[in-house]
Amino acid sequence: MEAFPRPRPFEQPRATLVERTGFANLDPILLIASIALIGFSIYTLGVATSEDVPGNPYYYVVRQAIYAVVGIALMLGVARIDYSRFRELRVGIYTAMIGLIVLVLLLGEATRGSRRWIELPFFTFQPSELGKVMLLLALAAFAIDRARRGSERGRTLRLLALGLFPAALVFLQPDLGTALVYGVVTLAVLYIAGVRWTHFAALGALAVGAVLVVLVLAPAVGKPILADYQQDRLTAFLHPSNDPADSSYQINQALIAVGSGGKTGRGDDATQTQNGFLPERHTDFIFAVVGERFGFVGAAFLLSLYALLIWRALRTMTISKNLYGSMIAGGIAAMLMFQLFINVGMNLGIMPITGIPLPLLSYGGSSVVVTFLALGLLQSIFVQAQLTSKRGTTPF
Repeated sequence: MEAFPRPRPFEQPRATLVERTGFANLDPILLIASIALIGFSIYTLGVATSEDVPGNPYYYVVRQAIYAVVGIALMLGVARIDYSRFRELRVGIYTAMIGLIVLVLLLGEATRGSRRWIELPFFTFQPSELGKVMLLLALAAFAIDRARRGSERGRTLRLLALGLFPAALVFLQPDLGTALVYGVVTLAVLYIAGVRWTHFAALGALAVGAVLVVLVLAPAVGKPILADYQQDRLTAFLHPSNDPADSSYQINQALIAVGSGGKTGRGDDATQTQNGFLPERHTDFIFAVVGERFGFVGAAFLLSLYALLIWRALRTMTISKNLYGSMIAGGIAAMLMFQLFINVGMNLGIMPITGIPLPLLSYGGSSVVVTFLALGLLQSIFVQAQLTSKRGTTPF
């Protein structure tokens, strides 16, 4: 019998469970911030909607928790996939996105004059939400694939057309808020791709002209492009006292709720929320619920979590192993920032009401799951950057 075991020169240390499952290289700050946000959402829905569904005080809580579990599982699953593989599927991803949006226009359920959802056995699916991420994946790949083809102006126009075509289809549902998010994703990809500032200046001039045509010139000549309620929602924030009982009602009630919260909130005495004065308090105006119930402290804590998400997205953009990953991370950061700015802005009365949800806080299966999908892509980019760094290879 040997006194000492024979050495095994090529034996590797046994991997831990975390290393074997591929979760060792995840961004912990991004993970903690995202789980904290969905946890905050579930708690806020619990205290704000307990009397909304008679006999079922946990209606929204249970469903949001289910969406959270599905979304987190999806995020962790996507994090284990090399995001670069999506670049090869750009045509299929783009085609599927257009097909889903067209399918909604043909077969979607009409609610409040909008056709945005497809009824499935267990939940309502909104394809335009998934389209945000699909557009980003496809457009970033097209930008790299066509980087050396044709003139610079031609490349800009082609990418712009690829981004704005699905945005126009979503606008026809009609869903102005999501269409604007598509436009922001398109501009983010163009910016990271290195489009000249003169092209952005021209796009800005066109955007201003389009706004003037839609809101001023077309109504003046009797050919309105937007429905009356859409135009009222877009312009009511400029003069909230003109029509407090109709188009300005939501803004005024949100302002009262946020203003009455003070420093630490009103807790169970949050009358705007508990007495039903605040409309859509589980979706578009959930930030006003936070402001009234938890006050400045609660709102500041919530915004700090979003700041962590956006910071990690921008950080991931800078360390990505390739330009494709940088475009995806930058597009996700722009998408999150835009949705946050618009939603919080309309709760504070400084932005028009466009129906854009607050990521991971507003109630909704499609929004929650797709946001976690986007965060999973960020985690994938982060993991691949860490693996590239450990192998000592040069990013390309």
